[in-house]
Amino acid sequence: MKVISTNIGVATAVLKNGKEVQTGIYKTSVEEPITLTKTGVVGDAVMDLKHHGGLDKACYLYSADHYDFWKEKFPDLYWTWGMFGENLTIEELNETKINIGDTFRIGSAVVQVSEPRRPCSVLGIRFGTQDMIKLFYRLPYPGIYVRILEEGKVKVGDELDLLNSFESISVAEIFSLFATQKENVTLAKKAINCSYLAKSCLQSIKEKFKI
Repeated sequence: MKVISTNIGVATAVLKNGKEVQTGIYKTSVEEPITLTKTGVVGDAVMDLKHHGGLDKACYLYSADHYDFWKEKFPDLYWTWGMFGENLTIEELNETKINIGDTFRIGSAVVQVSEPRRPCSVLGIRFGTQDMIKLFYRLPYPGIYVRILEEGKVKVGDELDLLNSFESISVAEIFSLFATQKENVTLAKKAINCSYLAKSCLQSIKEKFKI
């Protein structure tokens, strides 16, 4: 896996439920390295601090490999890296093969996989239709959030070097509990026993499955 784009967002006004709100989902590629800190990416706009940023969602990674699929679904959009609001666009990132808790060195930073991305209406705004949310949930392409174990800089071309792998539960499996496996109590129980899963995601699963 390799970084092919580093992306930073600026605060952008959009209409959400008839009201103007600010979002940082509109990200563009930058040439210089980006700095990952414990609570976020330096210079990146994070407007909804309840659902983005913080210790468990400091940086969002999305796979470049998924772009061709989405381009076919939305051919009229102007496509650039960062379309999904990701800070790092990664070549060969596969959510079915990456587990919660897996730890990677990227550049001079060390990151740990904490949870999949769960889309909200702002992603629908970004793509021009709220149908995007339903489609996003049907596919094992959520991207991954990471916590930052060691702060550092990441640039285009940096490899993701696996430091520790945990045979716990994959990112795609966690995501499926909110999508295609909404009644899979066995999988939900496996998920809540994963100590590396982000607290907010863990709580959501407990509430959803009443366990």
